Amino acid sequence: MERGNHTSASEFILLGLSSQPERQELIFWLFLVMYLVGVAGNLLIILAIGSDSHLHTPMYFFLSNLSLVDFCFISTTVPQTLVNIQMQTQSISYGGCLAQIYFCILLANMDNFLLMAMSYDRYVAICHPLHYSTMMSMQTSALMLGSSWLIASFHALLHTLLMAQLEFCASNIIPYFFCDLVPLLQLSCSNTQLNQLMILLVGGLIVLIPFLGILISYIHIMSAVLKVPSARGKQKAFSTCGSHLTIVILFYGTIIGVYLNPSSSNSTDKDSLASVMYMVVTPMLNPFIYCLRNKDMKGALRKLFGVKILSCGL
Repeated sequence: MERGNHTSASEFILLGLSSQPERQELIFWLFLVMYLVGVAGNLLIILAIGSDSHLHTPMYFFLSNLSLVDFCFISTTVPQTLVNIQMQTQSISYGGCLAQIYFCILLANMDNFLLMAMSYDRYVAICHPLHYSTMMSMQTSALMLGSSWLIASFHALLHTLLMAQLEFCASNIIPYFFCDLVPLLQLSCSNTQLNQLMILLVGGLIVLIPFLGILISYIHIMSAVLKVPSARGKQKAFSTCGSHLTIVILFYGTIIGVYLNPSSSNSTDKDSLASVMYMVVTPMLNPFIYCLRNKDMKGALRKLFGVKILSCGL
């Protein structure tokens, strides 16, 4: 691919998790199982919520959208990895790499925003129960969702367009199983100061503001719950937040493992495993966390299948 007086890479090499044939086969089956389980789990959440009118509330509206985002998230990278292993190739086209970056940023941002919206929903439900119907109407929820998609799309497009301006005239090897923003910037022979500034300023704000919103919501929730006199009342209040809090810890914990862990020459394998947790395992586990801890979701799944099930880990 020619650009001016420079030659830019037309494809990139994704090293994946291992180049050993026996491990490649194991990785293929692990990724395939996790992908199918993740897709099935998230689609079941969407269908169960859509088919049960009792779950047409803001909390489950955000949960169904979280499942949709997780379904798309896991489908952005895993199918490409499975194809590469089957075809015994490690390459991805330049355009395919940019597309992965766009959708990974978009969907990661949406996960971030939806977790904040769900924490705000729990804050209103527990701290202002008498005003819940007015503060968290479906119109308000739809506005929050639409604004989140708009901001996330703008942020993803910003980084993708900035990346498209760079030249890649040296190495084209990415030490992960997908195209990630920072490793790709490290391969560029162009000036990446603007890209790095946007990551620090815009990206930092988009991650930090929802995180602080979640933190503040739970501080108020904890304060309100501790004022409840009965132990049963406290347990009931905490049970409405348990699933969401588990997903928040899993989501931000894997982000810290991937992007805030100090890198070294010996940490590539650990970084790759952390990226698998972030990109594959977390979207796969989210439906099960909600199903196993939520009686309403279990009931909706029973209605969906027409049979009694104990959990959605089937």
